[in-house]
Amino acid sequence: MLLKDLIASCDGKSHPIRCYSASELIRATNNFDPSCIIIEGLRSGTYRGILDDRTVIIKKYTHRLDGAIRDIIISMQMSTHKNSLKLLGCCLEFDRPALVLENARKGGLNDDGSLVVDNELLPWKTRLSIAKQLASALTYLHTAFPRPIVHRGVTSCCILLDDDYVPKLFNFSNSITIPPDQLYVQEDFMIGARGYIDPTYQMFGKSSEKTDVYSFGVLLLVFLMRREAAYWNEAGNVCEYLTRDPKLNVSNGQIQIETIADPKILEEVGVDKQAQQQLQDFLTLALLCIQDEGEARPDMIDVAKELVRIEKSILP
Repeated sequence: MLLKDLIASCDGKSHPIRCYSASELIRATNNFDPSCIIIEGLRSGTYRGILDDRTVIIKKYTHRLDGAIRDIIISMQMSTHKNSLKLLGCCLEFDRPALVLENARKGGLNDDGSLVVDNELLPWKTRLSIAKQLASALTYLHTAFPRPIVHRGVTSCCILLDDDYVPKLFNFSNSITIPPDQLYVQEDFMIGARGYIDPTYQMFGKSSEKTDVYSFGVLLLVFLMRREAAYWNEAGNVCEYLTRDPKLNVSNGQIQIETIADPKILEEVGVDKQAQQQLQDFLTLALLCIQDEGEARPDMIDVAKELVRIEKSILP
């Protein structure tokens, strides 16, 4: 399966992948010791270990062989982008493949956009920079290959940060390529994380680049509000979605940013009018991305350009 997908994706070019042995990965992770796990779930165990005298991330799948193969293929293709986690190699000696990836020392993000370790709250400028760089990676995924590739798993959990808080997109197990002469992929089943799923995809089973745009818009709200995309109500019996927060659905007039933004961000920007406008523009972009109708949403390249403009609206 891996060879077939490699040949189909290489476009006549050679993309060598190093193959690691099972014994190497077992030694690197102390036999996949749970204490080495850096991210739970993702239909895999994601570990940090030492391999060839360097710290690496090892992602060992427990099921979904097709997803593991897809992750290897897309990770390989995306490894040239600075905001994608670089694939170093793989191991095919287990029941399911394992990926060996570069290290991202700061680790992953919680569901509310804070860092996993110590629940560190990221400054506004860092959150904005992360969003801008992720938009660049997704634009590359949509435009750099013969056919657009849709990630279909954009959440706070698909991001790792390096020492300098540079984001690294990863986990391409749900990614899908739009076939020639088609604008979307039609499926009879649905995948995705609660709160991030595109309504068009949810209702009609249609995946397109706009599916990622919607999920990315939700992620922008998570960064701005420091709230989870999906959460249980106070009674614990109903799952609520951040996108349906009444504060975000004002029919008349502009939403007041002070009713929306994370208090930490509001404290940072204070009464600075330019900074407040920056937050307002960020919110406006997020709301454009999460419109119910896919055709009404911007393309990811336009989202990326707008984030660059928003960041530059205040000179350092």
